Amino acid sequence: MHAETNPRFHALIAAFKARTGCPFIVNTSFNVRGEPIVATPEDAFRCFMGTDLDLLVVGNCLMAKPDQDPGLRLDYKDRFELD
Repeated sequence: MHAETNPRFHALIAAFKARTGCPFIVNTSFNVRGEPIVATPEDAFRCFMGTDLDLLVVGNCLMAKPDQDPGLRLDYKDRFELD
């Protein structure tokens, strides 16, 4: 990863390293077990509202769970068998 080819991502990694001392961010799949992997911003929001995540960032948009309509919360806890 180079600042010239992806300046936004480079800045994110540099800021994360400055704050934590760790120069790595792991990109994992984003989904709830049994659901398809998130592919759209709408999928991301739906998954976010059904998990214990506190924040969701999509592009330049930062969403905090307490700021969202509580009526949009989903409860996946009893929907899928745990590992």
